[in-house]
Amino acid sequence: PQFESGCHLTSYLMLYLVSTPIGNLSDITFRAVEVLKSCDLILAEDTRHSKKLLSHYGIETKMLSYHAFNEAKREEKLIEELKAGMEIALISDAGTPAIADPGERLVKRAIEEGLEVTAVPGPSAILAALVQSGLPTAPFQFIGFLPRKLGELTKALETCINYPGTTLCYESPKRLVKVLTHIEKMAPDQPLVIFRELTKKFEERLSGCAKTLLDQFQKAPPKGEIVLLFGVRDAEAISEEEFPSRLHYWMEERDLPKKEALKMVAKEAKRPKREIYKFFHEESPS
Repeated sequence: PQFESGCHLTSYLMLYLVSTPIGNLSDITFRAVEVLKSCDLILAEDTRHSKKLLSHYGIETKMLSYHAFNEAKREEKLIEELKAGMEIALISDAGTPAIADPGERLVKRAIEEGLEVTAVPGPSAILAALVQSGLPTAPFQFIGFLPRKLGELTKALETCINYPGTTLCYESPKRLVKVLTHIEKMAPDQPLVIFRELTKKFEERLSGCAKTLLDQFQKAPPKGEIVLLFGVRDAEAISEEEFPSRLHYWMEERDLPKKEALKMVAKEAKRPKREIYKFFHEESPS
């Protein structure tokens, strides 16, 4: 596809990462439809699933399955075809490809081979959930799907609970109750938000601590696509005994200048900055 702009691309774009609806078929851009119609091949995670979308928009481009179980096998052939000048579009079952979906390794390989890659932005379950969650939108982190093994799950949840911002992850409705039960044991006061079936007819937003959500799911078990968000807990103020170790952490491990590190200690202590400055001045040897 040719797009008008005030600048000229230095090389031809051949691999397109095309975002598709996460539920509502109307949530697709004009550019995405144009690219999917005019490219030579569409790589689809599930061709049967994607056929519904393509048929809805009259897109007749040939599809090829590209999923977690065959992406390594297909890589060489796809790179050859891209080098030969074929225009290829990559889509996932829903949302932006290569995020917790196949595509990351193909993008990396294409760049290594000097091929051009471009994204056709659009729907993303992560951003849709974040902006309507009521939780801080910055900083935030996305960790994909939570691990299945208990030890790995515990470590992942510790990361979510202790992160100084909002954490998002995907979870299966079949495993959600188990995860919430684990969160309740680790951090009963952890603020959580759950989105179910984003942009679809039965979209639902639930919020509260793990126990509150578990009580709701006992009445009606969770179903559909799930996005789980962790808010920031109201941490207890650190004690004066912890001031030196926290200052060391912010300066040595986080590489902050002393002035900024002192501000972080003041924030953790829930004390005015001048009190923290005074504390360390008095503690310093004369």
